[in-house]
Amino acid sequence: MMFAADTPPSILDAHGSEAHHLANVWWIMLGIAAFVYLVVGGFIVLSSLRGRRREPVEGPSRHDQYFIWIGGVIVPTVILMFVAFLTVHTGAALRAPSKDPLRLHVIGNQWWWAVEYPGTPVVTANEIHVPVGQPLEIQIDANDVAHSFWVPQLAGKQDAIPGQHNVLRFTVRQAGVYRGECAEFCGLQHAHMSFRVIAESPGDFTKWLLHEQQITPIPSSELAARGQVAFNSSACAGCHTVRGTDAHGNLGPDLTDVGSRARIGAETVDNTPQNLRRWIADPSQFKPGVRMPPAVNSPDDLDAIVAYLEGLR
Repeated sequence: MMFAADTPPSILDAHGSEAHHLANVWWIMLGIAAFVYLVVGGFIVLSSLRGRRREPVEGPSRHDQYFIWIGGVIVPTVILMFVAFLTVHTGAALRAPSKDPLRLHVIGNQWWWAVEYPGTPVVTANEIHVPVGQPLEIQIDANDVAHSFWVPQLAGKQDAIPGQHNVLRFTVRQAGVYRGECAEFCGLQHAHMSFRVIAESPGDFTKWLLHEQQITPIPSSELAARGQVAFNSSACAGCHTVRGTDAHGNLGPDLTDVGSRARIGAETVDNTPQNLRRWIADPSQFKPGVRMPPAVNSPDDLDAIVAYLEGLR
């Protein structure tokens, strides 16, 4: 991987097709602004060195008129027309449909992201696996309030609005782990609504997708088996789904592969047994205002549930 998803992303470190277009526009506009600044600054320095004219001049000269028309009207008009053309051209390139795209469905919730792979039973949360080099077409929706899906190094922002289906298209050009975040204030824990895009080679992505479809929630130990019973008989199963079990809740993230995720709570804390136990016991200690209530399980049942969830991978 090129870098950790915890590394603050930069829009200028582009690794996606759409991000490259946006970065190019930024650099061109920066170059134009720098050129104009230098020209204006040069005239200011030149005029300060020359000083005032000693002989009074009645009315503007022809030279002054040329300077006003060229520097104050023609040049700014040309620059603005070029920037307008560049913006329209870039916008058209970003909206252009792709051939044979991989379609995904991402849904914003307070405060996490659901990720679906249409045509498969695969549903995960806050981790989006994609192949490098294949066009992506991501349908973005929201379940509650307005959110904004943004992976700075791959693409621009796309709003997630309840009742409105928006589509984001781009192609990842380099394997790596890219950090994404919600870019629209959506409530108390807006700052803790991050996700990661894991870009892999097409072969590795195919292996991952096949593995996800074949996950069987069979406990690997007696403790995990007790945890499965405790999970399915508690409120956990009413809010979360684990494919192949009696847990079919849809209020919280799908937990079918939760043991394989690097972080929990929408990238809030590392996914370790200790953090997972603390999260289940009282998630508000990590995310005040989170919709998930504290667990009412006994300490023994809590340990068993953690063992069960850690084995879901």
